Amino acid sequence: MVELWEVIYDHLYVYIGAYMFLALALMLFTGMPVAFALGGTSVIFALVSIGLEFLDMPVFYQIIQRIWGGDGASGAVQNPILVAIPCFVFMGTMLERSGVAEDLLHILQVLLRRVPGGLALSVTVMGTIMAATTGIIGASVVMMTLLALPAMLRRGYDPSLATGTIAASATLGILIPPSIMLVLMANLLAVSVGNLFIGAIFPGLVLSGLYFIYIMIVATLDPSKAPPLGKDEIKLEPTKQSNAILVVALIVGVLVVTQGARIAGIAENVNWNLMTILGIFAASAVVGKMEGDSLLGGVLRGFIPPIFLIILVLGSIFAGWATPTEAAGVGAFGSLMLAYINRRLNFDVLQGVVHRTALTTAMIFFIFAGAVAFSTIFRNVYGEDLIVEFIEWLELGPWPLLFLLMFVIFLLGFFFDFLEITLIILPVFAPVIRAMAPAFATHLGMEVPSNAQETQYLQAEVIYWFAILVAVNLQTSFLTPPFGFALFYMKGVAPSSVKMQEIYRGIIPFVTLQLIGLSAVVYWPKLALWLPSVVFGK
Repeated sequence: MVELWEVIYDHLYVYIGAYMFLALALMLFTGMPVAFALGGTSVIFALVSIGLEFLDMPVFYQIIQRIWGGDGASGAVQNPILVAIPCFVFMGTMLERSGVAEDLLHILQVLLRRVPGGLALSVTVMGTIMAATTGIIGASVVMMTLLALPAMLRRGYDPSLATGTIAASATLGILIPPSIMLVLMANLLAVSVGNLFIGAIFPGLVLSGLYFIYIMIVATLDPSKAPPLGKDEIKLEPTKQSNAILVVALIVGVLVVTQGARIAGIAENVNWNLMTILGIFAASAVVGKMEGDSLLGGVLRGFIPPIFLIILVLGSIFAGWATPTEAAGVGAFGSLMLAYINRRLNFDVLQGVVHRTALTTAMIFFIFAGAVAFSTIFRNVYGEDLIVEFIEWLELGPWPLLFLLMFVIFLLGFFFDFLEITLIILPVFAPVIRAMAPAFATHLGMEVPSNAQETQYLQAEVIYWFAILVAVNLQTSFLTPPFGFALFYMKGVAPSSVKMQEIYRGIIPFVTLQLIGLSAVVYWPKLALWLPSVVFGK
């Protein structure tokens, strides 16, 4: 009996990390909330490990310290990057209420009305633009479904094509910055969120471009699936020549005053480039209200506001005017401005936005605390060492391992949310990929490092590339059944005539396009690494 106990004890000492990982997977499959699954698994296995004398009670203090900080250590929640999360949540939620999306979809329909599949293409372009202003997927899917799906069905669009287009386009916000997922990734990997933001732009545009091309091919080969708009379906008022002249004059005036002041060195502490952007937006807003429902008015009311917000958030990071955290605050203020200009800002709206922001932020941070607890206990019971030994036992090279990880993440997307996958996969496997960085040097267009400094730079580049690959891969987690959250959001607000089978059928080609986009970033890593190197330098 004693010998049996010793065998069990020795077995648990080596493999308790594997059982911890397995227990977490089982708890998640039961549908238990992620935060409770992560935290509960951590506490149970910590107590078991203490009872078996693998760990001591102070390990619980270590968890608190890693979450909140103390004794000179910096806790996870003290990271200023995370301040961007509530700001981006607020911005996305306020934009949902501001009426910007309705105006944008209308003018896109006008501009693309003669193109095959014009309405579906309008939805794709709107999803891409709105993705750069909000990273709240649930809100984007619901908003775009309510705005676009009834109109697409009325015009005879194939329900599968319509639902697939909306679901795929609405989920671009998790990749195209500003993205909450990228903020979490930056914190987990201890890398620059600005680099991740800039690095994700081209991969996001590649996915959007693939959707665009696919829709045009389908609409051209089978017009019955995406009928063109009738000539009389969209009626526009004639553009007033006086207003066209006025907006040009105002924009020229703004450029002359602001750039003239910058060149002359007047008030050097004022950011005149930012003043130029604000002035052009103000001029467009004023003339857009005056113009009414004409082509010029639609462009000024539909295009300028979201572009203005994109420039405020991403442009301020590009130009070095603000850190990503500060840019998030600027974006939140910008969304308030747009809601006020569209006369949608009142106390009830503001209260609802703040309430949803608080709930969403609390959920994310609760999950984050659970993930920190899990990773702390997992590391203390040598779970990471067990994974490294398992990978060495498989005798996989760097490339087979990378492909295996991408395949595993894709499979996990069928059952888990992006938050769960991100918080579980990245802390465990990122160190393994970092250690294998020299094997990817040639593929990234770099030389094999010859000293510690070059190795450190190469490892950073490989981690940025790996993070973007994971982010592109996680696009599929919103669309793949049985737990594709975007599909359930859509079904909840779609007309009753739209069946779940049609939604499932509609997402298949778009998931395929996402995998093609992922393959492109694997094959051409410069898609993720070139723009950050240009913006921020080596």
